[in-house]
Amino acid sequence: MNTPAMLWTGRILTGLFALFMLGASVAPKLLQLPVAEETMAQLGWPSGFAFTIGIIELVCLALYLIPRTSVLGAVLMMGLLGGAMATQTRVGSPLFSHILFSLYLGLFMWGGLWLRDPRVRALFPIALEPADAVR
Repeated sequence: MNTPAMLWTGRILTGLFALFMLGASVAPKLLQLPVAEETMAQLGWPSGFAFTIGIIELVCLALYLIPRTSVLGAVLMMGLLGGAMATQTRVGSPLFSHILFSLYLGLFMWGGLWLRDPRVRALFPIALEPADAVR
């Protein structure tokens, strides 16, 4: 199943994910805004790492947005989000608002990719009816 509605919904989710990552995470780090370094310091990171992490995020996001490398970008981005989740866990952040936020972003990212890429849907099929209901 590959309908125009699925494709456009996937593109919109992908665009929203990309805009969020650029505005909330990548830009503050690459522009070396004080809030980026302050946040990293609160999470126990030594100063100077924000810019490098911003570059890594930007590369992962670019790979995710390019159709030929979108799966690689999604896998690398999930690794990055997993690291963020581990950092939030280590500092004792609240579960649903901070620790699991990376999981929410990952589900949003993969949902957009699943809707717009038939290869991903073939890899992770969602059956609309149980397999044992074959007639």
